[in-house]
Amino acid sequence: MIVVVCPGQGSQTPGFLEPWLGETRFRDHLGAISGAAGIDLIAHGTVSDADTIRDTAVAQPLIVAAGLLTLAALLDGRRDRIGGVAGHSVGEVTAAAAAGILSEQDAMALVLERGTAMASAAAMVDTGMSAVIGADEAELLARLAELGLEPANFNGGGQIVVAGEIDALDALKQQPPSGARVIPLSVAGAFHTRYMQPAVERLRSVAGGLEQLDPTLSIWSNRDGSAIESGPEFIDLLVGQVSSPVRWDKTMDALAAAGVTGVIEIAPAGALVGLAKRGLKGVPTVAIKTPDDLAAAYELIDDDR
Repeated sequence: MIVVVCPGQGSQTPGFLEPWLGETRFRDHLGAISGAAGIDLIAHGTVSDADTIRDTAVAQPLIVAAGLLTLAALLDGRRDRIGGVAGHSVGEVTAAAAAGILSEQDAMALVLERGTAMASAAAMVDTGMSAVIGADEAELLARLAELGLEPANFNGGGQIVVAGEIDALDALKQQPPSGARVIPLSVAGAFHTRYMQPAVERLRSVAGGLEQLDPTLSIWSNRDGSAIESGPEFIDLLVGQVSSPVRWDKTMDALAAAGVTGVIEIAPAGALVGLAKRGLKGVPTVAIKTPDDLAAAYELIDDDR
């Protein structure tokens, strides 16, 4: 069973869409998405600098648009051979489009509101996120409680992303749990924590006005790794996830239990296949970073008989 995974914020780097836009079909597709979204995604994916694409209101639509480009090429003629899809954080919006829950247009409408709402929430307090690698989970959670921090992403493979106020994150870096490394992340706020609660209600009202169909591909939720069969339920969980932790560790456990035989990460790829190599040992992976990587993805799908 081949599963497609959709990355979240932090995967984008300046110019990452440049290789895609050399092909007319991708440039035209991105231009159409940009026009509908009212944001110049071509510029942001090619010439915008790191600070610009770090802005949540830009980063999230850019990531989802990149995923939609990849999906159009990956699933064309092969969709019936994909076993399912899962997204990490904002990647759940991309996954909803891949599974047929949302149209491409509605996925972009939702992510535009998500990015704007989360950016507004992040501007209220000076917050950020750090990856903690190699910590004992119980010891880390106790240290977070002392500092007023929260776990934001349980990524598996010994990695937990934590979030909260910058001073508290600095204190954690200065005195980490025994044997752990703390790596500050280039994001603009404490996503998936209580600091994002103002964004949840704003996003819920927008999501309620979108057509939400039941998935035509298996899809797993970040909440607890469970497979979701109702489109409205998936969108409800996606909205609530803005202020609650991403349980990617449980998602990978669910993929293993479902019999995953290959993982393909769509653009901007790299982070999730890295986690899969640790959490789904022995399962072949392909990271689609440029159109040149599509051939390896097709081969993985075609060989999975």
